[in-house]
Amino acid sequence: MDTVPPGSPNGPKPGAQHLSAPDMSDHLRPPLRTPGRTRRVIWFTVVLILCVLLLGGFWGFEQFKQKMMGQYFASMTPPPTEVETYKAGTQAIPQYLTSIGTMMAVHQVTVSPELDGRIAAVKFESGQSVKAGDVMVQLDDATERADLATYQAQSKLAGLNLERAKGLAAKQYSSKQSVDQLQSELEQARAGIAKSQAMIDHMVIKAPFDGVLGIRQINLGQYVAPGNPIVTLTDLDNLYVDFTLPENVRGQISLGQTVELRVDAFPDQVFQAALDAIDPQVDPNMRAVKLRAALSNPNHLLQPGMYGRIAVVLPPLPDVVTIPETAVDYSVYGESAYVVKEGKEKDKDGKAQLIAEQTFVTLGGKSDGKVGIVKGINPGDVVVVGGQLKLHNGAPVLLSKKTSLENPGTMPVQ
Repeated sequence: MDTVPPGSPNGPKPGAQHLSAPDMSDHLRPPLRTPGRTRRVIWFTVVLILCVLLLGGFWGFEQFKQKMMGQYFASMTPPPTEVETYKAGTQAIPQYLTSIGTMMAVHQVTVSPELDGRIAAVKFESGQSVKAGDVMVQLDDATERADLATYQAQSKLAGLNLERAKGLAAKQYSSKQSVDQLQSELEQARAGIAKSQAMIDHMVIKAPFDGVLGIRQINLGQYVAPGNPIVTLTDLDNLYVDFTLPENVRGQISLGQTVELRVDAFPDQVFQAALDAIDPQVDPNMRAVKLRAALSNPNHLLQPGMYGRIAVVLPPLPDVVTIPETAVDYSVYGESAYVVKEGKEKDKDGKAQLIAEQTFVTLGGKSDGKVGIVKGINPGDVVVVGGQLKLHNGAPVLLSKKTSLENPGTMPVQ
């Protein structure tokens, strides 16, 4: 290495202390590794490699398993579901206007006395059937009968006096004024007789018409005033049913129209009535027409106050496609039915595989366990009526031995 002589421009100045350059060789040497640290690095590297191999093997196994399962399920074909079917046909479907009605009696009264008095006799029992004119209650009429006897005696005496006065007046022994006075006394006595007899008649309370009595509300010896209820009397042979319908159907109803009535007390019976009256005014609050139907009740099964489900019969709709109600699936998405059709696949016999195709339908009226289809099913379509819970759209199906595509016949019993 060349040295710069002292005094040269680049050399050290005279008198300056000479400083030697530091030795950098110690910093460039690699640090010495201890044996313990080297082993830890080796173990960490080995563990890391093993973890990567394990995770990679597990991920590869899962991918292989999913691929094989997918191939297995893709190649596996579920067996056809056995279903019962029905061939859709056409028929006339009746139409109804439905409502809720309340029954009322044609004749119903609360029997009460016209005069006050003490009950002397009760001649009926609760729930008894009576005829018009039957005596039900007798009030004490002793005072009225005494008054009647008094007026009868006065009438007899006034009649005798009047005859004598007329005889004397004919011979000019009596004045005309005396005859008139006695005539007036006779008429007053007769008026008293009529009044007393009327009061006696009113003390006898009779049935105003044929009917059935309700619960007795009086007792023997009780004092009653005019208007106090004694018992109700109801004619159950004929009833009214009052109900309402929306004003927009006013053009479809008319007097004499058949009305069908159903009540919860007799769910299996349908009672026939006829539209008897139509209110000429429309309720402005409900926008409804008040109607009344009349029906006979010979067996007294129905009672006033009952409510019933009303169906006003309209002319039926002809040639409507119908299927059994059991074929319709009701859901929040709408009504649907499964129609059996031939699919693209072949069965083991080489025939076209039958499948169930879900079809959404628009329902019409109902009749005798069948429902009309306005849209969605055509005449001759074969619908599933049994086994729908196992089906999905496009599922293969097998017809039950109870039915067939060519001639399903009647709906099978579920």
